[in-house]
Amino acid sequence: MSNASGGTLLGPVMLDIAGQDLSPEDRELIEHPLVGGVLLFTRNYRDPEQLKRLCDDILAVKKTRPLLAVDHEGGRVQRFRVGFSRIPAMRTLGKLHEESPSKALEEARRYGELIGQELGGFGFDLPFAPVLDRDCEISQIIGDRAFAGECGTLVELARAFWQGLNAAGLSATGKHFPGHGAVVADSHVELPVDRRQRPVLDADMQPFKALMDEGLESIMMAHVRYTSVDPLPASLSERWIRGVIRREWKYNGAIFCDDLSMGGAAVVGTLEERAMMALEAGCDMIPVCNDRHGAMRVLESLRGFKINRLSSARLKRLYRRPAPVAATA
Repeated sequence: MSNASGGTLLGPVMLDIAGQDLSPEDRELIEHPLVGGVLLFTRNYRDPEQLKRLCDDILAVKKTRPLLAVDHEGGRVQRFRVGFSRIPAMRTLGKLHEESPSKALEEARRYGELIGQELGGFGFDLPFAPVLDRDCEISQIIGDRAFAGECGTLVELARAFWQGLNAAGLSATGKHFPGHGAVVADSHVELPVDRRQRPVLDADMQPFKALMDEGLESIMMAHVRYTSVDPLPASLSERWIRGVIRREWKYNGAIFCDDLSMGGAAVVGTLEERAMMALEAGCDMIPVCNDRHGAMRVLESLRGFKINRLSSARLKRLYRRPAPVAATA
């Protein structure tokens, strides 16, 4: 399979697994040269001991180990709860910031570091956080997942959270670019449409731009159609990914598509067609989860696909790092 067979490059497909242990089929799929990541869900967790065994097994399947990720933002989106610290919704930090900015920033960093320490102990590389969407008091699916509606506050809190993750050795993923907070529809079930003009969209993009300029390790694209820029969803759009992000903004971090099995992507072709569109548009990694047969079809449809060395290098920079050792007096 071209250069995919060498075992040294990280493939662009991220898969899930069905249960709390690896099945023979899980192992076979993770071994596939185009699979470069595994995303875990609540169904994959029973207790810390089971999770540690599962993560160790996943990371040992092949020489070029996959990225290991989980949606773990706090609040409503925290896949592992029993045995883990309960992290409040990020909106609580925005409210605290109104009373005491310094305390809010301290708490944001602490939450990021706590998430990083707990996930890092199991081998995770990414928590798929922080949410950089601006709360426009429209989107219920974003809602209290957003730090704030005001961009300056959002950037400060997200930066502190990111610094906490880094302090624990984990990378961050800002989502959902270019902003999911101004649409009513839930992209898990349908394709939201944002009809605002680019100058207005730029305001929602400020948090992404600020942290990307500072070296944010990765971002995740939104399954949202922004009609003033491209009729395609941003997640499948070369204008957004290669045009705005790579050429206009000169961003060199990793770019994730949001899960291609979501309803927001389903309106654009078959799953196999969406996967190719996302890769051709410039996504470095494409999650295909909660649809095992679909994932197998995607891998078959990508037979012969040549892994992009630059994408592989970007993704490998997301691997978990040893937490910095504090200096002693």
